[in-house]
Amino acid sequence: MSGREAAAGRPVQHLVKSPCISVCALNSGDICEGCFRSGREISRWGTMCDDERRQVLRSCTERARQMGRLW
Repeated sequence: MSGREAAAGRPVQHLVKSPCISVCALNSGDICEGCFRSGREISRWGTMCDDERRQVLRSCTERARQMGRLW
């Protein structure tokens, strides 16, 4: 059984939802202007566990601050 399956063999349900706001445009630093995830984080989101997703969301918040989009 993989780490993405529950004990009964069903896929794990994620509680942490995607921050996507349908403004998908990667800037020159490979960061999405809408959700502040990197291209790699976006492509891996579907296979991440909730702990990984929470870490990505913390990184997104910091990136938004650094980009002057959150204060």
